[in-house]
Amino acid sequence: MTRPSCAALLLSCALTALAIPASAQEVDQAGLQRAAEALAPYQSLPVFEAPGEPFDARACAEGRRMLSIPNNSANPFLKGIIDRMKEAGALVGLEVVEWENQGQPSQWVQGFEYAIREGFDIIDLISGIDPATVDPQVRAATEAGVKVMTSHFYDPSMEQHPLVSSSLTIDFNEVGQILANWSIVNTGGEARIVLIVSNEVPPTHPLVAGIKDTLAANCPTCEIVEEINVGVTEWGTKIQPAVQSAIQANPDVNVVIPIYDSMSQFVVPALRLTGTAGTIKVPTFNGTPFVLDFIREGVVSMDIGESLDWIAYATVDGHLRDLCGLETPTALNVPFYIFDSSNVETAGVPAQFDTGYGDAYIAGFHALWGLDG
Repeated sequence: MTRPSCAALLLSCALTALAIPASAQEVDQAGLQRAAEALAPYQSLPVFEAPGEPFDARACAEGRRMLSIPNNSANPFLKGIIDRMKEAGALVGLEVVEWENQGQPSQWVQGFEYAIREGFDIIDLISGIDPATVDPQVRAATEAGVKVMTSHFYDPSMEQHPLVSSSLTIDFNEVGQILANWSIVNTGGEARIVLIVSNEVPPTHPLVAGIKDTLAANCPTCEIVEEINVGVTEWGTKIQPAVQSAIQANPDVNVVIPIYDSMSQFVVPALRLTGTAGTIKVPTFNGTPFVLDFIREGVVSMDIGESLDWIAYATVDGHLRDLCGLETPTALNVPFYIFDSSNVETAGVPAQFDTGYGDAYIAGFHALWGLDG
């Protein structure tokens, strides 16, 4: 048996080495193209699509009351939605009340007790409270004739609590896909990511799955170099030092993704302290005004926005349909819209809630509710 010469082995290895990058480059270019194409729909102004048939919302809402319980009233995104639900509800006679709390489960329990005692018609668990964590209270409310509903909480892939009357879902997995595709495109397929999550919030899981699955599909060479899990009540104390340490330990990091944009207020100081503000890219999700201002200042790169007013209208609409025995939508149907340096000034200077999305949804819901006459 003849052994190959060293020269032949070297030539073979060299040819193999040349072939692999060429193949990898083709895959990367195809992934970049897929990522760019996937982002395009979110870069156009949102369009209103009716969530159901028209109905007499005033007749449905007359004398009815809804208690909205956020997972934490300190979250400006949730506070903004509830404030707008109060206004949207007032248009048709639905009284909306917020149960203010600091994110403690015992306070959520007190909210249920208050709603039952005061004879509310609806309890709305908004964005973050898992009904399973207050299961006895969900049962007590249901037995007392109070309908428990959720909004902006479940992903379509998640199984609804059996006693929840209805849920207006949001596609958190889709959000994760947008964040991943944006990171791929804006690093030329070379993303090195620090990911900041709150695993205690159930929608985090489908959102993160969307990020990881999309990176695997469109940019297998992209990498999450560190994943930082911080509980909601600890954002103010733990996010900044954790991000600072991650950047110092991984100098090739070029993207930091705080999956909920209110986290950004603790990410930006870490970037400034490490001298990376404006160079490390920061895409995020929710469209909170102070974060949109960060985009204008150049320290946050992109925010996937949702109109809080649109969410409020959609929540009131969906919950009233359930309350009055009508067919209820299974999703909020509020479009996602990408804000970046090219369009962020359309959100106002300083940025405002609900500005920059257009107002087609207002006329749309007014027509659905019979308010035009």
